[in-house]
Amino acid sequence: MADTGNSEAIAEAFADGPAYVPYLVVGDPDYESSKAYVEALDRGGADVIELGLPFSEPIAEGSTIQEALVRSLDAGMTPDRFFAFAEELDVDAALVCMTYYNLIYQYGDSEARSASDASGETASAGPRPFVERAAAAGIEGLVVPDLPAEEADPLREACDEFGLDLVFIVAPTTRADRLDRLMERVSGYVYVQARLGTTGARDDVSDQTTQSLDRLREYDVPKAVGFGISAGEHAERIVAGGADGIIVGSALVDIVAEGVEDDLSTAEIADRLEALSRELKEGAERGYAARVEPAESR
Repeated sequence: MADTGNSEAIAEAFADGPAYVPYLVVGDPDYESSKAYVEALDRGGADVIELGLPFSEPIAEGSTIQEALVRSLDAGMTPDRFFAFAEELDVDAALVCMTYYNLIYQYGDSEARSASDASGETASAGPRPFVERAAAAGIEGLVVPDLPAEEADPLREACDEFGLDLVFIVAPTTRADRLDRLMERVSGYVYVQARLGTTGARDDVSDQTTQSLDRLREYDVPKAVGFGISAGEHAERIVAGGADGIIVGSALVDIVAEGVEDDLSTAEIADRLEALSRELKEGAERGYAARVEPAESR
Protein backbone atom coordinates (compact mmCIF):
# COMPACT_ATOMS: atom_id res chain seq x y z
CA MET A 1 0.00 0.00 0.00
CA ALA A 2 1.35 3.43 -0.91
CA ASP A 3 2.45 5.97 1.70
CA THR A 4 -0.67 8.13 1.91
CA GLY A 5 -0.52 9.78 5.30
CA ASN A 6 1.42 11.23 8.21
CA SER A 7 1.29 8.31 10.66
CA GLU A 8 3.74 5.46 10.13
CA ALA A 9 1.75 3.32 12.57
CA ILE A 10 -1.45 3.65 10.54
CA ALA A 11 0.43 3.01 7.29
CA GLU A 12 1.90 -0.17 8.77
CA ALA A 13 -1.56 -1.33 9.89
CA PHE A 14 -2.69 -1.43 6.26
CA ALA A 15 0.62 -2.54 4.73
CA ASP A 16 0.32 -6.33 4.91
CA GLY A 17 -3.21 -7.62 4.52
CA PRO A 18 -6.51 -6.27 5.82
CA ALA A 19 -6.68 -3.99 8.83
CA TYR A 20 -9.15 -4.69 11.61
CA VAL A 21 -10.32 -1.35 13.06
CA PRO A 22 -12.63 -1.70 16.08
CA TYR A 23 -14.34 1.19 17.85
CA LEU A 24 -15.38 1.68 21.46
CA VAL A 25 -16.55 4.69 23.42
CA VAL A 26 -13.91 5.71 25.95
CA GLY A 27 -15.24 5.69 29.50
CA ASP A 28 -18.16 3.32 28.84
CA PRO A 29 -19.38 2.34 31.38
CA ASP A 30 -16.50 3.70 33.49
CA TYR A 31 -12.84 4.63 33.10
CA GLU A 32 -11.11 1.48 34.37
CA SER A 33 -13.49 -1.01 32.74
CA SER A 34 -13.14 0.84 29.45
CA LYS A 35 -9.35 0.44 29.55
CA ALA A 36 -9.77 -3.31 29.98
CA TYR A 37 -12.16 -3.44 27.03
CA VAL A 38 -9.91 -1.49 24.67
CA GLU A 39 -6.94 -3.67 25.63
CA ALA A 40 -9.09 -6.75 24.91
CA LEU A 41 -9.62 -5.45 21.36
CA ASP A 42 -5.87 -5.20 20.97
CA ARG A 43 -5.38 -8.80 22.13
CA GLY A 44 -8.09 -9.87 19.68
CA GLY A 45 -6.10 -8.62 16.70
CA ALA A 46 -6.89 -4.92 16.29
CA ASP A 47 -4.56 -3.07 13.94
CA VAL A 48 -6.06 0.38 14.55
CA ILE A 49 -8.42 1.22 17.42
CA GLU A 50 -10.90 4.07 17.05
CA LEU A 51 -11.50 5.65 20.46
CA GLY A 52 -14.79 7.50 20.72
CA LEU A 53 -14.56 10.82 22.58
CA PRO A 54 -18.12 11.52 23.79
CA PHE A 55 -20.05 14.50 22.45
CA SER A 56 -23.57 15.46 23.46
CA GLU A 57 -24.94 15.63 19.89
CA PRO A 58 -23.50 12.66 17.94
CA ILE A 59 -25.33 13.06 14.63
CA ALA A 60 -23.73 10.06 12.88
CA GLU A 61 -24.48 7.53 15.59
CA GLY A 62 -27.32 5.09 16.02
CA SER A 63 -28.98 4.36 19.35
CA THR A 64 -26.40 1.77 20.44
CA ILE A 65 -23.50 4.20 20.36
CA GLN A 66 -25.59 7.17 21.52
CA GLU A 67 -26.42 5.26 24.70
CA ALA A 68 -22.75 4.40 25.19
CA LEU A 69 -21.82 8.06 24.82
CA VAL A 70 -24.39 8.97 27.47
CA ARG A 71 -23.01 6.33 29.86
CA SER A 72 -19.51 7.70 29.35
CA LEU A 73 -20.53 11.33 29.88
CA ASP A 74 -22.49 10.37 32.99
CA ALA A 75 -19.34 8.67 34.30
CA GLY A 76 -17.40 11.92 33.92
CA MET A 77 -15.54 11.60 30.62
CA THR A 78 -13.95 14.81 29.34
CA PRO A 79 -11.37 15.56 26.64
CA ASP A 80 -8.57 15.78 29.22
CA ARG A 81 -9.57 12.46 30.79
CA PHE A 82 -9.73 11.00 27.28
CA PHE A 83 -6.13 12.01 26.63
CA ALA A 84 -5.03 10.58 29.98
CA PHE A 85 -6.84 7.35 29.06
CA ALA A 86 -4.95 7.11 25.75
CA GLU A 87 -1.64 7.65 27.52
CA GLU A 88 -2.35 4.86 30.02
CA LEU A 89 -3.36 2.20 27.49
CA ASP A 90 -1.11 -0.82 27.00
CA VAL A 91 -1.77 -1.66 23.34
CA ASP A 92 0.17 -2.26 20.13
CA ALA A 93 -2.53 -0.98 17.77
CA ALA A 94 -2.47 2.56 16.42
CA LEU A 95 -4.96 4.85 18.18
CA VAL A 96 -7.41 7.12 16.36
CA CYS A 97 -9.79 9.57 18.02
CA MET A 98 -13.34 9.77 16.67
CA THR A 99 -15.24 12.82 17.81
CA TYR A 100 -17.09 15.93 16.65
CA TYR A 101 -15.59 19.21 15.51
CA ASN A 102 -17.10 21.43 18.19
CA LEU A 103 -15.08 19.63 20.87
CA ILE A 104 -11.91 19.90 18.80
CA TYR A 105 -12.40 23.57 17.98
CA GLN A 106 -13.36 24.64 21.52
CA TYR A 107 -10.65 22.66 23.33
CA GLY A 108 -8.14 25.50 23.65
CA ASP A 109 -10.63 28.30 24.21
CA SER A 110 -9.92 28.96 27.88
CA GLU A 111 -6.21 29.44 27.23
CA ALA A 112 -6.93 31.54 24.16
CA ARG A 113 -9.33 33.78 26.09
CA SER A 114 -6.77 34.30 28.87
CA ALA A 115 -4.11 35.26 26.36
CA SER A 116 -6.48 37.59 24.51
CA ASP A 117 -7.49 39.34 27.73
CA ALA A 118 -3.84 40.11 28.39
CA SER A 119 -3.06 41.23 24.85
CA GLY A 120 -6.32 42.92 23.91
CA GLU A 121 -6.70 40.67 20.89
CA THR A 122 -9.70 38.48 19.99
CA ALA A 123 -9.48 34.89 21.22
CA SER A 124 -9.09 32.33 18.46
CA ALA A 125 -7.86 28.91 19.53
CA GLY A 126 -9.11 26.75 16.66
CA PRO A 127 -8.21 23.06 16.29
CA ARG A 128 -4.45 23.31 16.87
CA PRO A 129 -4.39 22.91 20.70
CA PHE A 130 -6.53 19.77 20.51
CA VAL A 131 -4.34 18.22 17.82
CA GLU A 132 -1.17 19.09 19.72
CA ARG A 133 -2.52 17.46 22.89
CA ALA A 134 -3.73 14.41 20.94
CA ALA A 135 -0.29 13.92 19.42
CA ALA A 136 1.31 14.13 22.85
CA ALA A 137 -1.12 11.44 24.09
CA GLY A 138 -0.13 9.04 21.30
CA ILE A 139 -3.14 9.55 19.04
CA GLU A 140 -2.23 8.83 15.41
CA GLY A 141 -5.31 10.17 13.61
CA LEU A 142 -8.72 11.80 13.82
CA VAL A 143 -12.15 10.91 12.44
CA VAL A 144 -14.57 13.85 12.54
CA PRO A 145 -18.00 12.87 11.12
CA ASP A 146 -19.52 16.35 11.11
CA LEU A 147 -16.63 18.22 9.46
CA PRO A 148 -17.22 19.03 5.76
CA ALA A 149 -14.14 18.67 3.57
CA GLU A 150 -14.60 22.26 2.41
CA GLU A 151 -14.05 23.49 6.00
CA ALA A 152 -11.32 21.05 6.98
CA ASP A 153 -8.19 22.95 5.99
CA PRO A 154 -7.36 24.37 9.47
CA LEU A 155 -7.65 20.91 11.02
CA ARG A 156 -5.70 19.28 8.21
CA GLU A 157 -2.91 21.86 8.64
CA ALA A 158 -2.74 21.11 12.36
CA CYS A 159 -2.72 17.37 11.69
CA ASP A 160 0.13 17.81 9.20
CA GLU A 161 2.07 19.90 11.73
CA PHE A 162 1.83 17.29 14.48
CA GLY A 163 1.94 14.13 12.34
CA LEU A 164 -1.67 12.94 12.63
CA ASP A 165 -3.82 11.53 9.86
CA LEU A 166 -7.22 13.06 9.09
CA VAL A 167 -9.71 10.36 8.13
CA PHE A 168 -12.92 11.24 6.29
CA ILE A 169 -16.13 9.25 5.93
CA VAL A 170 -17.34 8.62 2.37
CA ALA A 171 -21.07 7.91 2.15
CA PRO A 172 -22.76 6.02 -0.72
CA THR A 173 -24.10 9.39 -1.88
CA THR A 174 -20.71 11.17 -1.93
CA ARG A 175 -19.91 11.79 -5.59
CA ALA A 176 -18.31 14.02 -8.25
CA ASP A 177 -16.62 17.23 -7.08
CA ARG A 178 -17.45 16.67 -3.43
CA LEU A 179 -15.77 13.27 -3.50
CA ASP A 180 -12.68 14.78 -5.13
CA ARG A 181 -12.47 17.54 -2.50
CA LEU A 182 -12.76 15.02 0.29
CA MET A 183 -10.17 12.64 -1.16
CA GLU A 184 -7.72 15.51 -1.66
CA ARG A 185 -7.74 16.09 2.12
CA VAL A 186 -7.92 12.53 3.48
CA SER A 187 -4.87 10.79 4.88
CA GLY A 188 -4.13 7.43 6.52
CA TYR A 189 -7.31 5.70 5.33
CA VAL A 190 -10.78 6.55 4.17
CA TYR A 191 -13.78 5.36 6.19
CA VAL A 192 -16.17 3.92 3.61
CA GLN A 193 -19.75 4.03 4.88
CA ALA A 194 -21.30 0.71 3.85
CA ARG A 195 -24.87 1.97 3.79
CA LEU A 196 -26.98 5.08 4.26
CA GLY A 197 -28.19 5.92 7.73
CA THR A 198 -26.56 5.93 11.16
CA THR A 199 -24.21 3.41 12.73
CA GLY A 200 -25.57 0.08 13.96
CA ALA A 201 -24.94 -3.64 13.70
CA ARG A 202 -26.84 -5.45 10.94
CA ASP A 203 -27.43 -9.06 9.95
CA ASP A 204 -26.46 -8.51 6.31
CA VAL A 205 -23.98 -6.55 4.22
CA SER A 206 -25.27 -3.79 1.95
CA ASP A 207 -24.81 -3.96 -1.83
CA GLN A 208 -23.92 -0.27 -1.57
CA THR A 209 -20.53 -1.37 -0.20
CA THR A 210 -19.33 -2.77 -3.53
CA GLN A 211 -20.58 0.28 -5.38
CA SER A 212 -18.76 2.60 -2.97
CA LEU A 213 -15.49 0.67 -3.29
CA ASP A 214 -15.76 0.74 -7.07
CA ARG A 215 -16.07 4.55 -7.01
CA LEU A 216 -12.93 4.83 -4.88
CA ARG A 217 -10.61 2.52 -6.81
CA GLU A 218 -8.81 5.38 -8.56
CA TYR A 219 -7.77 6.95 -5.23
CA ASP A 220 -4.53 5.59 -3.80
CA VAL A 221 -5.48 5.46 -0.11
CA PRO A 222 -6.55 2.45 2.00
CA LYS A 223 -10.32 1.91 2.10
CA ALA A 224 -11.78 0.63 5.37
CA VAL A 225 -15.48 -0.25 5.36
CA GLY A 226 -17.73 0.36 8.34
CA PHE A 227 -21.43 0.67 9.36
CA GLY A 228 -23.21 -2.63 9.98
CA ILE A 229 -20.41 -5.23 10.26
CA SER A 230 -21.12 -7.64 13.09
CA ALA A 231 -19.73 -11.08 12.17
CA GLY A 232 -16.71 -12.76 10.65
CA GLU A 233 -18.60 -13.68 7.50
CA HIS A 234 -19.41 -9.99 6.93
CA ALA A 235 -15.73 -9.13 7.26
CA GLU A 236 -14.78 -11.92 4.86
CA ARG A 237 -17.23 -10.77 2.17
CA ILE A 238 -16.26 -7.11 2.44
CA VAL A 239 -12.52 -7.72 2.20
CA ALA A 240 -12.98 -10.27 -0.59
CA GLY A 241 -14.90 -7.51 -2.41
CA GLY A 242 -11.94 -5.15 -2.34
CA ALA A 243 -11.81 -3.43 1.06
CA ASP A 244 -8.42 -2.86 2.68
CA GLY A 245 -9.91 -3.05 6.14
CA ILE A 246 -13.06 -3.29 8.25
CA ILE A 247 -14.37 -0.92 10.91
CA VAL A 248 -16.61 -2.40 13.62
CA GLY A 249 -18.31 -0.38 16.33
CA SER A 250 -21.92 -1.13 17.28
CA ALA A 251 -21.46 -4.91 17.54
CA LEU A 252 -18.71 -4.33 20.10
CA VAL A 253 -20.55 -1.57 21.96
CA ASP A 254 -23.53 -3.96 22.17
CA ILE A 255 -21.35 -6.44 24.07
CA VAL A 256 -20.49 -3.76 26.62
CA ALA A 257 -24.12 -2.64 26.95
CA GLU A 258 -25.42 -6.20 27.34
CA GLY A 259 -22.71 -6.96 29.89
CA VAL A 260 -23.67 -3.93 31.95
CA GLU A 261 -27.35 -4.86 31.77
CA ASP A 262 -26.65 -8.47 32.77
CA ASP A 263 -24.24 -7.40 35.53
CA LEU A 264 -21.32 -9.34 34.06
CA SER A 265 -17.83 -8.83 35.38
CA THR A 266 -15.31 -6.68 33.54
CA ALA A 267 -13.28 -9.81 32.76
CA GLU A 268 -16.28 -11.59 31.22
CA ILE A 269 -17.11 -8.63 28.99
CA ALA A 270 -13.46 -8.28 27.97
CA ASP A 271 -13.34 -11.96 27.02
CA ARG A 272 -16.40 -11.53 24.78
CA LEU A 273 -14.88 -8.50 23.10
CA GLU A 274 -11.64 -10.36 22.48
CA ALA A 275 -13.49 -13.38 21.05
CA LEU A 276 -15.56 -11.32 18.60
CA SER A 277 -12.44 -9.41 17.62
CA ARG A 278 -10.65 -12.63 16.74
CA GLU A 279 -13.65 -13.76 14.69
CA LEU A 280 -13.72 -10.48 12.78
CA LYS A 281 -9.97 -10.39 12.20
CA GLU A 282 -9.93 -14.00 10.97
CA GLY A 283 -12.88 -13.30 8.68
CA ALA A 284 -11.05 -10.35 7.16
CA GLU A 285 -7.96 -12.47 6.61
CA ARG A 286 -10.02 -15.18 4.88
CA GLY A 287 -11.50 -12.55 2.59
CA TYR A 288 -8.05 -11.22 1.76
CA ALA A 289 -6.75 -14.71 0.97
CA ALA A 290 -9.73 -15.35 -1.31
CA ARG A 291 -9.04 -12.11 -3.16
CA VAL A 292 -5.26 -12.41 -3.43
CA GLU A 293 -4.80 -16.11 -4.22
CA PRO A 294 -6.67 -16.08 -7.57
CA ALA A 295 -4.66 -13.02 -8.61
CA GLU A 296 -1.39 -14.73 -7.71
CA SER A 297 -2.31 -17.85 -9.69
CA ARG A 298 -2.79 -15.90 -12.92
